[in-house]
Amino acid sequence: MLDLILYTILVAISFKIYQIISHKPYTGNETMKDKVVIVTGSNTGIGLATATDLAGRGAKVILACRNEEKTKQAMNKIKKTNKDANLVFKPLDLASFKSVREFATDILKTESRLDVLINNAGTGTLDNSLTEDNLPVEAQVNHFGPFLLTMLLLPLIKSSAPSRIVNVSSLMHRYGNVKNLDKQGTNFFDRRRVYSDSKLANVLFTRKLSEQLKGTGVTVNCLHPGAVSTDIFRNQPTIVKCLLKMLFWTPAEGAQTTIYLSVAKELQEVSGKYFNNCTETTPAKNALDDATAEELWKMSEKVTFLEKKTF
Repeated sequence: MLDLILYTILVAISFKIYQIISHKPYTGNETMKDKVVIVTGSNTGIGLATATDLAGRGAKVILACRNEEKTKQAMNKIKKTNKDANLVFKPLDLASFKSVREFATDILKTESRLDVLINNAGTGTLDNSLTEDNLPVEAQVNHFGPFLLTMLLLPLIKSSAPSRIVNVSSLMHRYGNVKNLDKQGTNFFDRRRVYSDSKLANVLFTRKLSEQLKGTGVTVNCLHPGAVSTDIFRNQPTIVKCLLKMLFWTPAEGAQTTIYLSVAKELQEVSGKYFNNCTETTPAKNALDDATAEELWKMSEKVTFLEKKTF
């Protein structure tokens, strides 16, 4: 038993050391003055860290979140260190297609441009609940909602070119299978695989959308933020949350690749790629299947009732 404890401690220390020495902070000083950015799920974690950085670069940042009170608190936190931050709260619940459509309609009416859309919001509920649209919560929040949001906002994004779309995926995409993403899991293992399935969908969507957007001046890339301690683990036991906080990157550290994809000048014409730790890398083999990407696209159009063609 003692050997097991010592081994566990050694592994934990080794992992933490790796986390420290492998981290690559983005050090670019690009300005975002006069730019408009939407960050979903930006009242906590990686999203809040991303919004804070981009507001510090002069961007108008629209915080698209469910909880107004929590978002206003996040905005006040940003303004404590940047009193001139241009921040706007807009209600958005990705678990509701009605909310997504209302949000998109509002943005198209009130904003004359959209330079960067960051699909950051995500959930890891690990339960078997369905949304009001009769879809698994994780599947809708992590993929179908962002898919619909992106497609509805594309006209504005295209008219603002050069512009960017950034999708926050995960290394867990390598364990995914999107064949039944729109269906409720029938057993324990199916339900716990939805997160990986939805993260695979993020990569497939990124690659397919990139093809569709060739020649428009709009780029779309996705990323793995790293092992980060965020609110996505809020439903875990306290001891687990404490361990993750000690071992994982902070949200600010985890936001570096998102920031990099949003502002780096050298990426202005890079599209359809997958990044990890501010470095382009090859996603898992299951994310490179064009036929699967096409099937997912058709499924996504069907379940979101996206009748109007955007291209």
